[in-house]
Amino acid sequence: MPDSVYKVVELIGTSTESWEKAAAAAVSRAGETLRDLRIAEISQLDMQIEDGKVQRYRAKVKISFKLEGGA
Repeated sequence: MPDSVYKVVELIGTSTESWEKAAAAAVSRAGETLRDLRIAEISQLDMQIEDGKVQRYRAKVKISFKLEGGA
């Protein structure tokens, strides 16, 4: 089996319900345009707050995918 090369992109998913759903939204969206997703790493969690209430959960996600082709 030949060696492989992977690329990492960083996305921010959002949800009004939870960080888990925010992270899942980022992975789901990445899967619409990228193939062969491998690993998703949560690098940061935060919340948007308005009038003292949480309005939106945000998850910064690093997603890796295998590059196609090669030499």
